[in-house]
Amino acid sequence: MKFRTLAALVASALLCGSGAALADQMSGTPMPQVTMQASRFSGPGVYTGQPALAVTLSMIEAGGGPSAFDSVALVKTLTGAKFTAEVGALNAKFGKDKVGNFLKVFNFVVADSLKIVKAKGIALPSTPQPDPKDGAALSKALWDAGQTGSGFNVEVMLDRAVSHPIHVQVMKDVDAKYGIAQDADYHAVLNQAMHDLASVYKLS
Repeated sequence: MKFRTLAALVASALLCGSGAALADQMSGTPMPQVTMQASRFSGPGVYTGQPALAVTLSMIEAGGGPSAFDSVALVKTLTGAKFTAEVGALNAKFGKDKVGNFLKVFNFVVADSLKIVKAKGIALPSTPQPDPKDGAALSKALWDAGQTGSGFNVEVMLDRAVSHPIHVQVMKDVDAKYGIAQDADYHAVLNQAMHDLASVYKLS
């Protein structure tokens, strides 16, 4: 069975019966699958539509691939020549310990998401989109993924990456392994990094 057919069927079952296709994937246009109910850490915004797995694959490949994902490698791809400046800005805002925890938790989030996806029989697409080597294009795709129609929400971005139910399960797993404080820090640092990228690439 071709990936798109499989993904559509599995995502429909996963997402509480929502079979609505993502009409304009990653465009930043407000989608009906975004509701303004409270998310866990990031204010209003929950995405209940189908995941954008080609963008998710691009993010994973930018970090070294499914078997060797490294959040530092991903940040380097996204920031390019501004890597040192971005890490310095995050360290100044949050402290080195919290930034280090963010990178550690991010690695776990990707590994755990892939484990859940595999257990549910969801195949990643064969081709990432956009090019995982293009940090600017990938930053835009991720920024667009977090749009609610009323601004950016990092949890909507994560919902779109793997689906809301899988995102929720991963956060429960993070809490169990690292504690809710590190979970909250992960979201906060990721949110700031995405806003920094939006500023660098003039996405907003």
